[in-house]
Amino acid sequence: MSKIKEEVRRRVPRLLMSLVMVIIFLAIFLVVPETVKGILIPGLDMDAGLLARTITIIITAMFIIRALSDALVLGDIVTDIIIRRMGIKEERSPKRAGRDFIYIIVIILMATAVLPVMSALEGDIRYWLSTIIIYGALGIILILIYDIGRILYRIVEQKAESFADRLSKIAEQEKTDE
Repeated sequence: MSKIKEEVRRRVPRLLMSLVMVIIFLAIFLVVPETVKGILIPGLDMDAGLLARTITIIITAMFIIRALSDALVLGDIVTDIIIRRMGIKEERSPKRAGRDFIYIIVIILMATAVLPVMSALEGDIRYWLSTIIIYGALGIILILIYDIGRILYRIVEQKAESFADRLSKIAEQEKTDE
């Protein structure tokens, strides 16, 4: 069996199970904290509803990250198949820049989707988790933008060198024709 088939057979079920777990934990997030709201956990001096929401958010985030990693790998495989079918010559750098751009969009969408969920939390934990999410997403986006810039710089540099080589050949040919 080919490597791609093995990867697809391994990733698709894992992706589907991760999505199912996200749905289950979102249901838990909506139901369980309301049932234990108002109960104070001894030693932590924390509301049980707040603790339940925090734990379910963390677990849901872990499954979302796992699902995203599987989806991105499957997306890369689908992108490779589409590029080959279109007959486009595969170049790693432009393709990676495109993937980086898609990752930026996914990060923005994920951060935008998670921040309203944080409003359900109470106290300082909401502030700290929201801050971590915002600055974490910003940091990752800046790294990806830097990578895209580096890739585009390399492409422009190669094209400029190619253009300069052509001009020098034309100039030499003009000089020899005289």
